[in-house]
Amino acid sequence: MVTAKLDKATVHEWLEKVLDPEVPALSIVDLGIVRDVEIDPEDTVTVTLTPTYSGCPATEAIETSVVNALKKRGVGAVSIKRVLSPPWTTDWITDSGREKLRRYGIAPPSPSLDIACPQCESLDTERVSEFGSTACKASWRCRECLEPFEYFKCL
Repeated sequence: MVTAKLDKATVHEWLEKVLDPEVPALSIVDLGIVRDVEIDPEDTVTVTLTPTYSGCPATEAIETSVVNALKKRGVGAVSIKRVLSPPWTTDWITDSGREKLRRYGIAPPSPSLDIACPQCESLDTERVSEFGSTACKASWRCRECLEPFEYFKCL
């Protein structure tokens, strides 16, 4: 059991260490899927999560990781609330998360059709395929440095 009184900020800090299984450069907080943390008087922690899309195959793995991370820190009771409305949007990715994507070699989502290469920052890029390694990414290539990269699609 946790010996000190739990607070939302501490739980949120712990959740910043839970990585997304499909893009391990990002925490679930960076990704913006942690919508809320509630702590009841008996110290039961409820974490509200919004998956990136309703059929995301990583949803259950993320929920299990959250429970395990909090129990590892001594939280006795953890509840996950999955919320689909409003739907997750790439606007919820933090600025820090966007920079982490770039450093990891994935172009962050952009409303512009000019997608910058995460390696050399050239805008001379082209989409190779609408589909990447996961449903939320597309395959791109840079004509300048010739490196392939993935682009995190706007949703």
